[in-house]
Amino acid sequence: MEYSKKIFRFQVFSFLFIAIVGTLLHFTYSWSGNNFFVASFSAVNESTWEHLKLIFFPSLIITVIGFFIIGKNISNFLYARVVAVIASMIFIVVFFYTYTGVLGTNVAILDIGSFFVAVFLEEYLVYRIIKKKSNKNTNVSSIILIILLLCFITFTYFPPMIGLFKDPLKNSYGIYGYEKNNVV
Repeated sequence: MEYSKKIFRFQVFSFLFIAIVGTLLHFTYSWSGNNFFVASFSAVNESTWEHLKLIFFPSLIITVIGFFIIGKNISNFLYARVVAVIASMIFIVVFFYTYTGVLGTNVAILDIGSFFVAVFLEEYLVYRIIKKKSNKNTNVSSIILIILLLCFITFTYFPPMIGLFKDPLKNSYGIYGYEKNNVV
């Protein structure tokens, strides 16, 4: 099989993997009986930040898998994955706040649809960046992934009290349901 086709097939697999696992991560925290460990990588509330976990963690897993399947031979593989996951998360945030600002409310079908568009965007960007065959610093990409991972875990338990982290249904923040004026 031509290597370009192998890359393309992996991107299709990645899209399906991220879409399915990301969808499941919306529910795994409650399915686990609100397990403290599962909270680290699952959405614990309805905040925008917690919903970014749905794309980040499956993308992180597929990055590790992809490195061993195709990435060892692609000098910019990790760079492509990092740029693409950041772009997909930015898309979700910008789309959400733009359409809710215009409509004055959120619409579940638009939220769900934007997730799948973001996953498609991510895989498209990965493919396009890989095809450019540029050499990018893998160490910087690794550091960025680690920082993002640490932020997602830390902010689950200790979220900043800003809108991105606010659960609009409970009017609270993080796993413990902190209220802005009543932080321990």
